[in-house]
Amino acid sequence: MKRSLVIGASGLVGEHLVNLLTVSGENPIATFRTNPIRSAEQLDICQHAQVKSFFKQLQPEIVFLPAALTNVDYCERNREFSYMTNVIGVKNVVEASNAIGARLIYFSTDYIFDGMAGPYYEDSTANPLSEYGRQKLIAEHYIALTAFNYLIIRTTVVYGWERQGKNFIYRLVKSLKEGNTVKVPNDQVGTPTYALDLAKNAIILSRIDLKGIMNVAGANCISRYEFALEAAKIFSLPQNLIHPVTTRELNQPAARPLVAGLKTEKAQTLLQTTLASSGEGLRLMLAQQQLFQHIP
Repeated sequence: MKRSLVIGASGLVGEHLVNLLTVSGENPIATFRTNPIRSAEQLDICQHAQVKSFFKQLQPEIVFLPAALTNVDYCERNREFSYMTNVIGVKNVVEASNAIGARLIYFSTDYIFDGMAGPYYEDSTANPLSEYGRQKLIAEHYIALTAFNYLIIRTTVVYGWERQGKNFIYRLVKSLKEGNTVKVPNDQVGTPTYALDLAKNAIILSRIDLKGIMNVAGANCISRYEFALEAAKIFSLPQNLIHPVTTRELNQPAARPLVAGLKTEKAQTLLQTTLASSGEGLRLMLAQQQLFQHIP
C-alpha cells in the first residue's frame, strides 16, 4: 500500500480523503495550514524550503493537493496573496514531489471556463473570468509542463459535511434551520459534486497509471436555485425561504461562469461507475449526518 499525503486536510475535500484512506487501512499523512486538526502536521505550501524538507523527511508516494484559497471574491480582492497559495504553493509542491518521485493528484475547477457553453469536457478551451479561475489555470499549466507524474482532477460545486462549514449546501442547511432567508442565483448552472463521491473516485484514480486531466463531478446539470430547492426538500426544510435572484443582483466582486459544469463521460467509462447526481448526493449527505459531530 502506497503512502499518501493529503495537503489541506482541514478542508472539505481533504477531510473526506483522509477519512476514506484511514477507513481503508492506510495511515495517511495529513496537513493543515491555519485550521489545526487532530493527528495532522502544519505545513505552509507557500514556504519552499519547508515543503522540500517535509517531503524529504516523510517520503510520500501519492500527494493529494486539494488545498487552495477557493473564495472567489477574496481572490479577486487579494490577488497577490491568493497567488502565493494557488500558484506558488502549487509550484513548491510540484518541485518537492518531483524530487522524491511522488505522484501528484491536483484538484482544479470549472472556473477556468467562461460559462458560455458548459458543461465542459477535459479538452474544452479555457477562458477564465475571475482571478481565481486564472490562478487555477496557471497552476494546471505549470503541473502539465513540469510534473513528472500527475493527474489533474477538475471538479465543481463540491458539497458535504465539513469542519469549516464553508460549502454552499452546508451553509444553506444551517441558514434554513435558523429560519433565515437565502438569496440564490437562478442563472448559474453547474454539476454539483458530493465530496465523499469525489474523494472516493480521486483515490481510485490515484492508483491508476494515468496522466493528464480528468473531470470528476456530479451526474446532472442543475441551476444553483434548483439545487437549493432540492436540498431543502430532501432535508425537510422550508423552500419558501429560498429566494431566486440573478448573479448580477448579488453584485459580487468576481465574475462567475454562468453555464458551467463538467462532462464526466471519460471518468465514468474508466471507473465503470455512475457518479452521484445532486439528488443522490444530497440523500447520502442526509443519511450520513450522524457520522459527523460538526453539523449545523
